[in-house]
Amino acid sequence: MSRLVVVSNRIADPRKTAAGGLAVALGEVLNNTGGMWFGWSGKIVDAAEGDDVQFEQAGPVRLATVHLSQVDHDAFYLGYSNGVLWPVFHYRLDLADFDAGYIAGYRRVNQLFARKLLPLLKPDDVLWVHDYHLIPLAAELRALGCQQRIGFFLHIPLPPPLILAAIPGHDWLIRALFAYDLVGFQSRTDLEHFERYVETEAHAQALEDGRWRAFGRTVKAGAFPIGIDVQEFDQLTHAPEAMEMYERMKREYSRRKLLVGVDRLDYSKGLPQRMRAFREFLQKNPDLRQSATLIQIASPSRENVSAYTDLLHELESLCGAINGNFGELDWMPVRYIHRTVARARLPGLFRASRVALVTPLRDGMNLVAKEYLAAQNADDPGVLILSRFAGAAEQLKEALLVNPYDTENTAAAILLALQMPVEERRNRHQAMMRTIRAYDVHWWCDSFLDALAETDAEESGASWLRL
Repeated sequence: MSRLVVVSNRIADPRKTAAGGLAVALGEVLNNTGGMWFGWSGKIVDAAEGDDVQFEQAGPVRLATVHLSQVDHDAFYLGYSNGVLWPVFHYRLDLADFDAGYIAGYRRVNQLFARKLLPLLKPDDVLWVHDYHLIPLAAELRALGCQQRIGFFLHIPLPPPLILAAIPGHDWLIRALFAYDLVGFQSRTDLEHFERYVETEAHAQALEDGRWRAFGRTVKAGAFPIGIDVQEFDQLTHAPEAMEMYERMKREYSRRKLLVGVDRLDYSKGLPQRMRAFREFLQKNPDLRQSATLIQIASPSRENVSAYTDLLHELESLCGAINGNFGELDWMPVRYIHRTVARARLPGLFRASRVALVTPLRDGMNLVAKEYLAAQNADDPGVLILSRFAGAAEQLKEALLVNPYDTENTAAAILLALQMPVEERRNRHQAMMRTIRAYDVHWWCDSFLDALAETDAEESGASWLRL
């Protein structure tokens, strides 16, 4: 069996369950093959300290990391990855900083990864590269002579061709994807955006079985919606920390129904729009005001960036205004928490909540939606309100699908969810549970690696000119 080498911006120790289902799933394959996980160490050092590879053994898995200098980190991570690619890929051209010259640092770090990774590879290794930070990594590896099979998975959405084309050098990014043997996306929509781009912009030739030919190479593209480890999350739901949270929430809110939102503080998550919809619900349903409370957890995220600071102030203002206008001495409509809540406690909060609001403006998948479903009591489940712009909406069609920009429609969905009879809640929940069990994180991992193994071996060894 070939060894799996996982490459990502940050690595996770697969022995630690707090790392989540993704690390657990990848850890299983890495353990089985005696694999390696390569990425940034998370440390920023002086350039003079060097960029030697650091090694740690996690059972049979080898963890290999490199440090970054402050200059490289700022240009590669803060600058190009999160100042250009993240906003554009989430359709926010207005927030992208195209003029700062970050692309040189982005390429420089990908070249660093390639130089440090190549000597560690074995001839029959299979490489799996993850996410938007490392789009050009395969091209850099090919330029150094790497002939192993390499797959790439994009965890965030891919925008339509016209939005993607707003990036200076967008053609360079897409050409870089042709250095991979397999490119995976979260949804059919993302895959269609890729296909439209390569056909119209790169004049790629469509072959059978999802393969495209351009730039002297053939790449296979497919949709591989990521899932959760349902069994692992069920165990987490019934663990002491989660059960203690569940019992406490049921006691403290015995007279009210809970709504819950759990997100990173990010402009892609639609948090202000969600608050306005909840405010609309309270305005239109005065008889239900004291019967429902929204608990919104917004974990800190990149708070040194002005766009996030503005979002934080807007969200705090909205929550304060809602509580000030509608609250009573014994009831606050919104419980807003701006800090990270331990993963072990979240299943208890999900289980105690009648409604989950998962309403991003754009999201690659959004696993909170699936975790909420997995945490429910099947006999008396809650209702998932899900944005149609989340990748999860392609799979979870039995959720209440909403347009988060439509305040009135989302407010109406909140009312419908709170009043939905138990039989309908059960039917919707059962259908969605069948889906997330069938397409769990293990299916995602196995299906991607199986598809990568089926790519043509002669294509992996094709020559590649440096971009």
